[in-house]
Amino acid sequence: MTSTGTLWGVGLGPGDPELITVKAARLIGEADVIAYHCARHGRSIARSVAEPYLRGDQHEERLMYPVTTETTDHPGGYEGAIAEFYEHAAKRLAEHLDAGRDVVLLCEGDPFFYGSYMYMHERLCERYRAVAVPGVTSISAASAALGRPLAQRDEVLTVLPGTLPTPELAMRLADADAAAVMKLGRTFGSVRTALAEAGKLDEAYYIERATWHEQAGPGATGRGVQRLEPLADVDPDTVPYFSLALLPSPAYAARTAASAPAEPSDAPPGGEVVVVGLGPAGPEWLTPEAGAALADAEHLVGYGPYLARVPQRQGQQRHSSGNRVEADRACQALELARDGARVAVVSSGDPGVFAMATAVLEQAEQPRFADVSVRVLPGVTAAQAAASRVGAPLGHDYCVLSLSDRLKPWEIIERRLDAVGAADLAVAFYNPASRSRTTQLTAARDVLLRHRAPDTPVVVARDIGGAEESVTVTTLGELDPATVDMRCLLIVGSSRTRAVERDGTTTVWTPRTYQEDRT
Repeated sequence: MTSTGTLWGVGLGPGDPELITVKAARLIGEADVIAYHCARHGRSIARSVAEPYLRGDQHEERLMYPVTTETTDHPGGYEGAIAEFYEHAAKRLAEHLDAGRDVVLLCEGDPFFYGSYMYMHERLCERYRAVAVPGVTSISAASAALGRPLAQRDEVLTVLPGTLPTPELAMRLADADAAAVMKLGRTFGSVRTALAEAGKLDEAYYIERATWHEQAGPGATGRGVQRLEPLADVDPDTVPYFSLALLPSPAYAARTAASAPAEPSDAPPGGEVVVVGLGPAGPEWLTPEAGAALADAEHLVGYGPYLARVPQRQGQQRHSSGNRVEADRACQALELARDGARVAVVSSGDPGVFAMATAVLEQAEQPRFADVSVRVLPGVTAAQAAASRVGAPLGHDYCVLSLSDRLKPWEIIERRLDAVGAADLAVAFYNPASRSRTTQLTAARDVLLRHRAPDTPVVVARDIGGAEESVTVTTLGELDPATVDMRCLLIVGSSRTRAVERDGTTTVWTPRTYQEDRT
């Protein structure tokens, strides 16, 4: 009984036959069947790269695409035509595998990196042994040809397809450290626009046919030659599919620029940092003043999810970071402003309430930032937004308190809770719970129960203004801390706060008059 053959998805690298791996060369030479994709003209770039390693007596399977960029009259359109082609191609390869013949399917670059091999793999890997042999990617080749590192140290490399919508591409490029945009060709105009809107067009390079060195002349196959130039200078009509846009390591670029002779600058000695409150959710919560500051900024700095809420504007650069590096984020904004830039630091809610205003002002006290102006623009707070959904639970004196003990010890929080309870203040709890903090809310409830009746109204507000918004009115005695997480804000009423059923909903409000019970 003949055993089935093996399907090898062999990465050929970016185009230079000398960049094929030793393993790939050996498999190409040993295979019974060599398969490769091609367009209707019949020529195959993959085969031309692998040709030095072919034996000459192997069976070749030419998998000819029914369409590439042209239109089709297939009932299922382009996607239907391509899906049908892959099914037919898989059956052709399966016939060889069933006969016990090993099949090498040639793939430019790496088989699993935007490679055509993956479509055969997913159709055949459950019936036959299917192995992908990695190859040098076009991104690595482009970086080497350019002579600039892709990324270093803590930089993040982002790989994007040029087929993304321009606004999304611009947003992702603005947030990226280093980036590569694949699949240019017809998408070049959109990619160029996205780079301009992200403020990174002048940093981008265009690389075409990296490592291809064939010169025109007798015997040339028309594969072309390598081309490198600043992307801003490229004529869109000259861009083929085998090209990419590259934003190499910004740290390397900064060091290179620092070593160059300084040129006279008209920039002012100190710029400005504006700390902007975005409100709790979408653009409807943003004040006109904050919106104008965001539109005027040259740089936006902030926590990634908050930056994503700000529409991308042409020429702006974005600098996103994690949620626990407030000091680093503040210094970055101040450094940019010290060089004369207009910088907006974004915060959710109000920047002065457990947010970025304090972090920026603290770092601004360093002598090196003495010439940098800092302004703070208010935003709608989460407490205000949550209160508005149920009425006016904060209608009288109230306290705002964070239950996070990351920046202050729990003993301080508990002492303040006890004082709030004794003073009979309504209280809005920020940061009530997280995956690592599961006991604080229970302890806070118990402290308040020393001073409040169990039927004191409690508002549990989640994701106010967002897609998962929910508001629950319960009582202090019935509050279940297990239902609360970091996306919630809690409001606990005072002894005077009332919860009233009105039109099928619960309205919560605290009277503005206060008459202490002296009996």
